[in-house]
Amino acid sequence: MIDVSTFTPWTFFTDLGLISILLLVGKALRVKVKLIQQLFIPPSLIAGLLGLLLGPNGLGWIPLSNEIGTYSAILIALVFGALPLSSPNVSMKEIARRVGPIWAYAQIGMLLQWAAMGLFGLFVLKIIWPQLNDAFGVMLPTGFYGGHGTAAAIGTAFQDLGWADATSLGMTTATVGIVCAIVGGLFMVKWAARHKQTAFIADFDDLPDELRSGLLPEDKRDSIGEATTSSISIDTLTFHTALIFVVAFLGYLASQGVKQIYPMLELPVFSCAFIIGLVLKKGFDATSVSRYINIKTTERLSSAFTDVLVACGVASIKMGVVLQYAVPLLTLILVGIVVVFAITFYFGRRLAPSYWFERTIFAWGWWTGTMAMGIALLRIVDPKQNSKAMDDYAMAYLPIAPVEILLITFVPILFVNGLGLWLLLACLALTALIVLLAMRMGWWRKG
Repeated sequence: MIDVSTFTPWTFFTDLGLISILLLVGKALRVKVKLIQQLFIPPSLIAGLLGLLLGPNGLGWIPLSNEIGTYSAILIALVFGALPLSSPNVSMKEIARRVGPIWAYAQIGMLLQWAAMGLFGLFVLKIIWPQLNDAFGVMLPTGFYGGHGTAAAIGTAFQDLGWADATSLGMTTATVGIVCAIVGGLFMVKWAARHKQTAFIADFDDLPDELRSGLLPEDKRDSIGEATTSSISIDTLTFHTALIFVVAFLGYLASQGVKQIYPMLELPVFSCAFIIGLVLKKGFDATSVSRYINIKTTERLSSAFTDVLVACGVASIKMGVVLQYAVPLLTLILVGIVVVFAITFYFGRRLAPSYWFERTIFAWGWWTGTMAMGIALLRIVDPKQNSKAMDDYAMAYLPIAPVEILLITFVPILFVNGLGLWLLLACLALTALIVLLAMRMGWWRKG
């Protein structure tokens, strides 16, 4: 019998082994079960749901340790630490020229989701259920827009500031969000194909098998990166992994250093890791180091960390917390689905300059699930990437990322200090300014 009462390195090894087994089981189910293929459910989510059902928060059949939720906080630091290393060098002038409307659309979608749901929580849910935390409403965008990574980040920050239930609530909305992204997205794709709104597919049923099973045939496999170092000295995967871990570790040291100097200021580790990564990237670009950092390799490592993060995050959900908030949480989620749908398609019709449905369905997947869900839906309607939606979103995200990081960093701090309302009103005001800018620049299309 495995003892998980005392945490040791072997406990970590056991957790990693069990999560790995669940990931492989999830992949096998994706390959073999037709319903899972039709719903495009990712193996990492299946693994997390199995861990939740069979682990200590469910039936107790799998001896996962109580630290399974902590892994999510560490993994999100690695994911955000890898982001700057994976970013191509693109000038702001190029971004403004090519993707102004898409930037406005994506920025509005982010800010309005946080503002609308946060205000709904404060002025509707809080009145009906006065015992709710002031930040209850922002648990919807925490999980929907942010996904499990943001739920881990914000949940950990709130937990350190005294609200321990935030992580389970965020992980729950993130899990529901992925289901909404997939099921809702597939329904919309079928509707659009039937009503001739898609530019590149005529029938949803004609999708290739590799998109359903997730297994690539030999003639459709691509490289996961290039070797930039000789294995005689250090393997290229070791080199890239070490870089990401160093960035995340320096972020942790920075977070702890700020906490030592200003105990009231709790900067999340992932935010510090992202800033450290940006600074190091500038230094690498100024020297020859960037020549030996392969973007594909860092992206793949980041994706691998995300898969494990999702599995650990879902498995760590405390069902007692979910049941405790069941009615207000269900209300929040149902209203959130309607609000996000309205934001996505109202502004998508007006700010997508071309291939409106392809760009909008990507946004739906991103704003309810994760960017990976957006990519999955986009690949269904645009298998050959002819719309260039992916390229445009990637460029538009560069100026959006700092705003997102600031939001995720300061939402817990401001709400705990009673300033959450002002943050939400600022998001609303900034949304109005961006809409006016879009009209002024000629990006806004009527009808």
